[in-house]
Amino acid sequence: MTDFDFPDHAYLTVPELADLLRLKERKIYDLAASGEVPCSRATGKLLFPAEEIRAWLDRAKSGGTAPPAERPQILLGSHDPLLDWAVRQSRSGLASYFDGSMDGLERFAGGDGIATGLHLRDSKTGQWNIPAVQRSVASQNATLVHFASRQRGLVYRDGVGDLSSLRDIQKLRLAPRQPGSGTDQLFRDLAEQADLDPSTIPTADIARSEDEAVEAVRRGDADVTFGLEAVAQSYGLRFAPIVQEEFALLVDRKAWFEPAFQSFLAFCRTDAFAQRADTTKGYDVSRFGIVLWNA
Repeated sequence: MTDFDFPDHAYLTVPELADLLRLKERKIYDLAASGEVPCSRATGKLLFPAEEIRAWLDRAKSGGTAPPAERPQILLGSHDPLLDWAVRQSRSGLASYFDGSMDGLERFAGGDGIATGLHLRDSKTGQWNIPAVQRSVASQNATLVHFASRQRGLVYRDGVGDLSSLRDIQKLRLAPRQPGSGTDQLFRDLAEQADLDPSTIPTADIARSEDEAVEAVRRGDADVTFGLEAVAQSYGLRFAPIVQEEFALLVDRKAWFEPAFQSFLAFCRTDAFAQRADTTKGYDVSRFGIVLWNA
């Protein structure tokens, strides 16, 4: 616990937080505006949830992840072909570093980017993304919005037979995704449900993106991968659907209103974006932009 003497009520006012932290009230307003400190606004008045302030201080005290006031203009998290294309086509100036859902969530919590792409299914409830976000960044000034529903399944070459379930791949060489990726976690959860031990499946080298995994199958380095229908289509490979997953963007609220992210959002509402999604198999973007969760 922190060494600060907290009031016994649930929310702190600006003067109370300033007194608690021994800062000027102007600094508290700056911290709130930057998104660095957890806060909410009621009837035009800033309030600071005491429990979230405690957690924020504990993280900072332990060298943890109280994010910086200025996040770099980088999209983190899981690689998604449609998202990747939209970032480039929007000419928003946003950069990207895609290395898996859990990597992106951890980096976002540490302030290393303005948004992160996620497709994390809770193994207990089956709910997508929200439980993982609540566990990791509940105290940050962020929002989770829907990007697309995607069809995921077995991507495979001709000559390996007809596949329809995970149990069909037991003797095939799999192109696996990196540990910590949403794909790897989902594959392991579904394999367990199918009474399939992933450690018994022959594997090729680890692939760190959707395209890299499917490219390994196309080259013949692997027989099958647990990939997206959209990528199977682009490489001319066969596809057997297994699950429809929900891909979402966790976004810093302050960055949401900045020009770069607004340019990206504006492009995602154009006919060009809708047509691209419509002609790419396995995508449904009809719920794009719907708010799923708010900190």
